[in-house]
Amino acid sequence: MNFCLWWGSKLDQFGGVFEQVTILGAGLLGASLGEAAKLKNLAGKVHVWARRKEIREKLNAGASWCDRAFAQPAEAVKGADLIVACTPVEHIVELFADIRDSIRNDALVTDVGSVKQQICETGRASFLAKGVFIGSHPMAGSEKSGLENADPRLYEGRNCFVTPFPDENIDAEITKLRNFWESLGMRVTLTSPSDHDLIVAHISHLPHFLASALAYHLSKKPSSWDNLCGGGLKDTTRIAAGDPGMWTDIAKQNRGQILLALDEFEESLKHLREHLHAEEAHAIKEFLKTGQTYRRRLPSSYESD
Repeated sequence: MNFCLWWGSKLDQFGGVFEQVTILGAGLLGASLGEAAKLKNLAGKVHVWARRKEIREKLNAGASWCDRAFAQPAEAVKGADLIVACTPVEHIVELFADIRDSIRNDALVTDVGSVKQQICETGRASFLAKGVFIGSHPMAGSEKSGLENADPRLYEGRNCFVTPFPDENIDAEITKLRNFWESLGMRVTLTSPSDHDLIVAHISHLPHFLASALAYHLSKKPSSWDNLCGGGLKDTTRIAAGDPGMWTDIAKQNRGQILLALDEFEESLKHLREHLHAEEAHAIKEFLKTGQTYRRRLPSSYESD
Protein backbone atom coordinates (compact mmCIF):
# COMPACT_ATOMS: atom_id res chain seq x y z
CA MET A 1 0.00 0.00 0.00
CA ASN A 2 1.21 3.53 -0.77
CA PHE A 3 3.06 4.88 2.28
CA CYS A 4 1.42 8.32 2.16
CA LEU A 5 -2.07 6.85 1.84
CA TRP A 6 -1.36 4.42 4.68
CA TRP A 7 -0.38 7.24 7.02
CA GLY A 8 -3.26 9.41 5.85
CA SER A 9 -5.77 6.66 6.68
CA LYS A 10 -4.45 6.35 10.24
CA LEU A 11 -4.14 9.94 11.35
CA ASP A 12 -6.63 11.97 13.38
CA GLN A 13 -6.74 15.77 13.37
CA PHE A 14 -4.65 17.69 15.88
CA GLY A 15 -4.06 21.41 16.13
CA GLY A 16 -0.95 23.11 14.75
CA VAL A 17 -0.67 25.79 17.46
CA PHE A 18 2.29 25.73 19.86
CA GLU A 19 2.98 27.52 23.13
CA GLN A 20 6.56 28.28 22.11
CA VAL A 21 8.32 27.72 18.82
CA THR A 22 12.10 27.88 18.87
CA ILE A 23 13.86 28.48 15.57
CA LEU A 24 17.52 27.56 15.34
CA GLY A 25 18.98 29.77 12.65
CA ALA A 26 17.70 33.18 11.54
CA GLY A 27 18.42 33.06 7.83
CA LEU A 28 15.84 33.28 5.07
CA LEU A 29 13.95 30.11 6.01
CA GLY A 30 14.15 30.57 9.78
CA ALA A 31 13.18 34.23 9.85
CA SER A 32 10.39 33.71 7.31
CA LEU A 33 9.09 30.82 9.40
CA GLY A 34 9.10 32.90 12.58
CA GLU A 35 7.28 35.76 10.87
CA ALA A 36 4.69 33.42 9.37
CA ALA A 37 4.09 31.52 12.63
CA LYS A 38 3.44 34.76 14.52
CA LEU A 39 1.33 36.27 11.74
CA LYS A 40 -0.90 33.20 11.58
CA ASN A 41 -1.08 32.82 15.39
CA LEU A 42 0.56 29.41 15.33
CA ALA A 43 2.98 30.25 18.15
CA GLY A 44 2.40 31.93 21.49
CA LYS A 45 6.10 32.86 21.64
CA VAL A 46 8.89 32.64 19.10
CA HIS A 47 12.44 32.24 20.40
CA VAL A 48 15.45 32.24 18.11
CA TRP A 49 19.04 31.13 18.25
CA ALA A 50 21.33 33.07 15.93
CA ARG A 51 25.04 32.41 15.62
CA ARG A 52 25.99 36.01 14.83
CA LYS A 53 25.84 38.67 17.53
CA GLU A 54 24.66 41.40 15.16
CA ILE A 55 21.67 39.28 14.12
CA ARG A 56 20.71 38.65 17.76
CA GLU A 57 20.98 42.36 18.51
CA LYS A 58 18.80 43.21 15.53
CA LEU A 59 16.15 40.68 16.56
CA ASN A 60 16.13 41.77 20.20
CA ALA A 61 16.00 45.43 19.21
CA GLY A 62 12.57 45.25 17.67
CA ALA A 63 11.67 42.33 15.42
CA SER A 64 7.92 42.08 16.03
CA TRP A 65 7.81 38.33 15.44
CA CYS A 66 10.74 37.39 17.68
CA ASP A 67 10.14 37.44 21.44
CA ARG A 68 13.78 36.77 22.29
CA ALA A 69 17.03 35.83 20.56
CA PHE A 70 19.68 33.75 22.30
CA ALA A 71 23.43 33.23 21.95
CA GLN A 72 23.28 29.51 22.81
CA PRO A 73 20.96 26.95 21.18
CA ALA A 74 20.54 25.10 24.49
CA GLU A 75 19.10 28.25 26.08
CA ALA A 76 16.85 29.02 23.12
CA VAL A 77 15.10 25.62 23.19
CA LYS A 78 14.15 25.66 26.88
CA GLY A 79 10.36 25.54 27.23
CA ALA A 80 9.70 25.04 23.51
CA ASP A 81 7.11 22.50 22.41
CA LEU A 82 8.22 22.87 18.76
CA ILE A 83 11.86 23.24 17.75
CA VAL A 84 12.80 23.82 14.10
CA ALA A 85 16.44 23.58 12.98
CA CYS A 86 16.79 26.07 10.12
CA THR A 87 20.54 26.04 9.62
CA PRO A 88 22.38 24.72 6.54
CA VAL A 89 22.29 20.92 6.38
CA GLU A 90 25.88 20.41 7.57
CA HIS A 91 25.10 22.11 10.90
CA ILE A 92 21.75 20.48 11.70
CA VAL A 93 23.19 17.26 13.12
CA GLU A 94 25.62 19.28 15.28
CA LEU A 95 22.68 21.12 16.84
CA PHE A 96 21.06 17.89 18.03
CA ALA A 97 23.93 17.24 20.43
CA ASP A 98 23.79 20.85 21.65
CA ILE A 99 20.09 20.84 22.54
CA ARG A 100 19.04 17.30 23.47
CA ASP A 101 19.63 17.70 27.21
CA SER A 102 17.77 21.03 27.36
CA ILE A 103 14.48 20.27 25.64
CA ARG A 104 11.09 19.48 27.16
CA ASN A 105 10.21 15.80 27.50
CA ASP A 106 7.32 16.29 25.08
CA ALA A 107 9.11 18.57 22.61
CA LEU A 108 8.60 18.00 18.89
CA VAL A 109 11.85 18.58 16.97
CA THR A 110 12.07 19.02 13.20
CA ASP A 111 14.27 20.68 10.60
CA VAL A 112 14.09 22.23 7.13
CA GLY A 113 17.00 20.38 5.53
CA SER A 114 16.78 19.35 1.88
CA VAL A 115 18.49 15.99 2.52
CA LYS A 116 16.82 13.69 5.02
CA GLN A 117 18.33 10.22 5.54
CA GLN A 118 21.36 11.17 7.65
CA ILE A 119 19.52 13.93 9.50
CA CYS A 120 16.56 11.69 10.34
CA GLU A 121 18.71 8.78 11.49
CA THR A 122 20.73 11.05 13.79
CA GLY A 123 17.65 12.92 14.95
CA ARG A 124 15.80 9.76 15.92
CA ALA A 125 18.81 8.49 17.87
CA SER A 126 19.45 11.85 19.54
CA PHE A 127 15.93 12.28 20.92
CA LEU A 128 15.08 8.79 22.10
CA ALA A 129 15.26 9.84 25.76
CA LYS A 130 13.47 13.19 25.43
CA GLY A 131 11.24 14.56 22.70
CA VAL A 132 10.36 13.26 19.24
CA PHE A 133 12.19 14.04 16.02
CA ILE A 134 10.44 14.06 12.63
CA GLY A 135 12.18 15.42 9.56
CA SER A 136 10.67 18.15 7.39
CA HIS A 137 11.64 19.69 4.09
CA PRO A 138 9.63 22.77 3.10
CA MET A 139 10.54 23.45 -0.51
CA ALA A 140 10.46 27.18 -0.12
CA GLY A 141 13.99 28.25 -0.88
CA SER A 142 15.21 31.12 -3.01
CA GLU A 143 18.40 32.26 -4.65
CA LYS A 144 18.27 35.03 -2.04
CA SER A 145 19.36 34.47 1.54
CA GLY A 146 19.57 36.12 4.94
CA LEU A 147 17.30 37.74 7.50
CA GLU A 148 16.90 40.85 5.34
CA ASN A 149 15.07 38.82 2.69
CA ALA A 150 12.61 37.15 5.08
CA ASP A 151 9.01 36.95 3.85
CA PRO A 152 6.10 35.51 5.88
CA ARG A 153 4.49 34.42 2.58
CA LEU A 154 7.52 32.37 1.56
CA TYR A 155 5.85 29.06 2.48
CA GLU A 156 2.43 29.71 0.96
CA GLY A 157 1.46 27.41 -1.90
CA ARG A 158 4.71 25.46 -1.72
CA ASN A 159 5.35 21.75 -1.19
CA CYS A 160 6.60 20.32 2.09
CA PHE A 161 7.84 16.82 2.86
CA VAL A 162 7.35 15.32 6.32
CA THR A 163 9.59 12.27 6.67
CA PRO A 164 8.95 9.86 9.56
CA PHE A 165 10.39 6.36 9.45
CA PRO A 166 7.68 3.81 8.54
CA ASP A 167 8.30 1.78 11.72
CA GLU A 168 7.62 4.66 14.14
CA ASN A 169 4.46 4.78 16.23
CA ILE A 170 4.14 8.55 16.49
CA ASP A 171 0.87 9.24 14.67
CA ALA A 172 -0.19 12.19 16.85
CA GLU A 173 3.14 13.99 16.45
CA ILE A 174 3.15 13.43 12.69
CA THR A 175 -0.31 14.92 12.38
CA LYS A 176 0.56 17.90 14.56
CA LEU A 177 3.62 18.66 12.45
CA ARG A 178 1.72 18.13 9.21
CA ASN A 179 -1.00 20.50 10.35
CA PHE A 180 1.58 23.11 11.34
CA TRP A 181 3.00 23.21 7.81
CA GLU A 182 -0.46 23.14 6.26
CA SER A 183 -1.48 26.08 8.45
CA LEU A 184 1.36 28.01 6.81
CA GLY A 185 -0.27 27.31 3.43
CA MET A 186 1.92 24.38 2.38
CA ARG A 187 1.00 21.18 0.53
CA VAL A 188 2.31 18.35 2.70
CA THR A 189 3.52 14.97 1.45
CA LEU A 190 4.41 12.17 3.89
CA THR A 191 7.22 9.88 2.79
CA SER A 192 10.21 8.01 4.18
CA PRO A 193 13.61 9.75 4.43
CA SER A 194 15.15 7.51 1.75
CA ASP A 195 12.28 8.04 -0.71
CA HIS A 196 12.49 11.77 -0.07
CA ASP A 197 16.18 11.84 -0.98
CA LEU A 198 15.53 9.95 -4.22
CA ILE A 199 12.70 12.28 -5.21
CA VAL A 200 14.46 15.57 -4.48
CA ALA A 201 17.67 14.39 -6.15
CA HIS A 202 15.67 14.39 -9.39
CA ILE A 203 13.24 17.30 -9.00
CA SER A 204 15.36 19.74 -6.96
CA HIS A 205 19.05 18.87 -6.78
CA LEU A 206 19.46 17.81 -10.43
CA PRO A 207 17.90 21.04 -11.78
CA HIS A 208 20.21 23.11 -9.61
CA PHE A 209 23.35 21.32 -10.72
CA LEU A 210 22.28 21.43 -14.37
CA ALA A 211 21.70 25.19 -14.12
CA SER A 212 25.09 25.58 -12.46
CA ALA A 213 26.74 23.40 -15.12
CA LEU A 214 25.25 25.55 -17.88
CA ALA A 215 26.38 28.75 -16.15
CA TYR A 216 29.84 27.21 -15.60
CA HIS A 217 30.06 26.28 -19.28
CA LEU A 218 29.02 29.73 -20.48
CA SER A 219 31.40 31.43 -18.05
CA LYS A 220 34.22 30.15 -20.30
CA LYS A 221 32.82 32.02 -23.30
CA PRO A 222 33.58 35.69 -24.14
CA SER A 223 32.07 38.05 -21.56
CA SER A 224 30.79 40.19 -24.42
CA TRP A 225 28.14 37.49 -24.97
CA ASP A 226 26.57 38.26 -21.59
CA ASN A 227 24.76 41.37 -22.84
CA LEU A 228 23.32 39.46 -25.80
CA CYS A 229 21.36 36.84 -23.87
CA GLY A 230 17.58 36.75 -23.68
CA GLY A 231 15.16 35.91 -20.93
CA GLY A 232 15.41 32.18 -21.59
CA LEU A 233 19.00 31.98 -20.37
CA LYS A 234 18.25 34.06 -17.30
CA ASP A 235 15.24 31.88 -16.45
CA THR A 236 17.21 28.67 -16.99
CA THR A 237 20.18 29.74 -14.85
CA ARG A 238 18.32 31.66 -12.11
CA ILE A 239 18.81 28.99 -9.45
CA ALA A 240 22.54 28.83 -10.19
CA ALA A 241 22.75 32.06 -8.17
CA GLY A 242 22.14 30.03 -4.98
CA ASP A 243 24.70 29.73 -2.18
CA PRO A 244 27.60 27.50 -3.39
CA GLY A 245 28.48 26.47 0.17
CA MET A 246 24.96 25.25 0.91
CA TRP A 247 24.77 23.30 -2.34
CA THR A 248 28.18 21.73 -1.76
CA ASP A 249 26.88 20.37 1.54
CA ILE A 250 23.73 19.05 -0.17
CA ALA A 251 25.94 17.32 -2.75
CA LYS A 252 27.95 15.67 0.01
CA GLN A 253 24.90 14.40 1.90
CA ASN A 254 22.90 13.19 -1.12
CA ARG A 255 25.82 12.19 -3.32
CA GLY A 256 24.57 8.74 -4.31
CA GLN A 257 21.09 9.84 -5.36
CA ILE A 258 22.41 12.89 -7.24
CA LEU A 259 24.85 10.67 -9.15
CA LEU A 260 21.95 8.38 -10.07
CA ALA A 261 19.93 11.36 -11.31
CA LEU A 262 22.90 12.62 -13.33
CA ASP A 263 23.43 9.18 -14.89
CA GLU A 264 19.79 9.04 -15.97
CA PHE A 265 19.93 12.58 -17.33
CA GLU A 266 23.03 11.74 -19.35
CA GLU A 267 21.02 8.96 -21.01
CA SER A 268 18.42 11.52 -22.09
CA LEU A 269 21.15 13.84 -23.36
CA LYS A 270 22.69 10.89 -25.22
CA HIS A 271 19.41 10.32 -27.07
CA LEU A 272 19.32 13.96 -28.17
CA ARG A 273 22.95 13.83 -29.32
CA GLU A 274 22.26 10.66 -31.35
CA HIS A 275 19.23 12.27 -33.03
CA LEU A 276 21.29 15.32 -33.95
CA HIS A 277 24.17 13.24 -35.35
CA ALA A 278 21.73 11.21 -37.45
CA GLU A 279 19.84 14.35 -38.56
CA GLU A 280 16.59 12.73 -37.37
CA ALA A 281 14.30 15.75 -37.42
CA HIS A 282 11.22 13.74 -36.48
CA ALA A 283 12.97 12.19 -33.46
CA ILE A 284 14.24 15.61 -32.35
CA LYS A 285 10.73 17.01 -32.60
CA GLU A 286 9.32 14.13 -30.53
CA PHE A 287 12.07 14.66 -27.94
CA LEU A 288 11.15 18.35 -27.68
CA LYS A 289 7.41 17.59 -27.59
CA THR A 290 7.93 15.22 -24.65
CA GLY A 291 9.73 17.98 -22.76
CA GLN A 292 7.04 20.47 -23.68
CA THR A 293 4.30 18.15 -22.42
CA TYR A 294 6.09 17.66 -19.10
CA ARG A 295 6.63 21.40 -18.64
CA ARG A 296 2.97 22.17 -19.38
CA ARG A 297 1.71 19.65 -16.84
CA LEU A 298 3.61 21.26 -13.95
CA PRO A 299 1.30 23.21 -11.60
CA SER A 300 1.21 26.90 -12.41
CA SER A 301 2.28 27.75 -8.84
CA TYR A 302 5.75 26.42 -9.72
CA GLU A 303 6.34 29.59 -11.71
CA SER A 304 7.43 31.36 -8.51
CA ASP A 305 9.69 28.57 -7.16
